[in-house]
Formats: sequence, C-alpha cells, structure tokens
Amino acid sequence: MHTRRLLALTALSATVLTACGIRSTEVPTDFGPAPSRVHCSLSEPNISTQAERGLPVQVFLLCGSQLVAVDRTVRVPDGTADSARRVLVAQGLLDELEATPSTAEKEAGYTTDVRGAMGVTGPRPDDPDETLRLSTPPNDLTSYALAQIVCTFSDSSAAEGDGSVILGGPTPASPRRYECTDEVRTRPGSNEPPSTEVTDG
Repeated sequence: MHTRRLLALTALSATVLTACGIRSTEVPTDFGPAPSRVHCSLSEPNISTQAERGLPVQVFLLCGSQLVAVDRTVRVPDGTADSARRVLVAQGLLDELEATPSTAEKEAGYTTDVRGAMGVTGPRPDDPDETLRLSTPPNDLTSYALAQIVCTFSDSSAAEGDGSVILGGPTPASPRRYECTDEVRTRPGSNEPPSTEVTDG
C-alpha cells in the first residue's frame, strides 16, 4: 500500500512538473509597446521652402554620441564679396549650432554642445585668407563642440576646397588647420579633429 501511494505521488509530481514546463512557454509576455519613433531620424525637410528663407546648409548636431547632419538655412545678402560671404556663412552656421534644437529634433535625441553667443571674424593681417577666428579659442571648446564646428564649417562654403578649415582664436596665436574625419564624426567625444599649425600667411 505504501509503495503504491509513493509511486502514485511520484507520477503525479512528474505530471505537474511537465505540465508546468509546457505552460511556461505559452504564457504571453508584455514588455510594453514598441518604440514609436526612430532614434536620430527626422522627416525630410521641404528644400524648396528652405531655399526661400536663405541659403540651404547643413550643421552637425550630436545624436547618440555621434555627429549627424541636419538641414538649416543662413541668410547672405546678394552681391556680398567672397571674403565677407565666408564670414557671414560661418557666423550663420555658428548661430544655428548654438540654437536649441527643435521639438522634433529633441524628441529624436538631437543635442548641441556649442554654447554661448560665439562670434567669428575674418583673418588677421598675417593669417591665410581662409582663416576664421572664433571669439572663443578653439582649445577652450569641448571636444564635442570643436568637432561640431569643424565638421560643420568643413562641409560648407566657409571651408577651403579640400574640406579643411583654418581656425584661430581672438589672440594673435597662429591659427590651425582642422580636418573632419570619419573617426571624429562617429566618436567626437574621444577624437578631437586633427590639426596642424599654420604659419604662412
């Protein structure tokens, strides 16, 4: 009698355990709704409408610790001389970098590390003609902000034909030629734009 009861309990336990194992695979799991937006993704802007407001340009904002280009416009009066045009475009790009991202951009994860009302002027007498001097020394900028500025300038008419950009600060110190590389775009926090000193005017 005792043996039969023990065998019956053992069989019942095995059945319960097996059934539990089967049921566990059928229980639905709910991890909440899928994300409703794509990170670092924005709808395409109306280029024709932008063109009516000014010169179409792109600036590099931060998103997911990388640099991502977004469309903007800057105003440059018709008939502006090339030397003045370069500075006006550069200032317009700086203003856009300093501006708070739009609501849609913030929701998609975009930010900027360029702060303050930074200004930009043309070259000093001994500088190369393409030099842009910032009101804040480039060395005083965070690696993110410097990467944003260099990559934005190098991808615009403020840069030289080879894509590099010559930047200096408000002091007489020699400017430096900066480049925007793939490493800078993908990891601006750990890769500052490579630069070389420019000594010839």
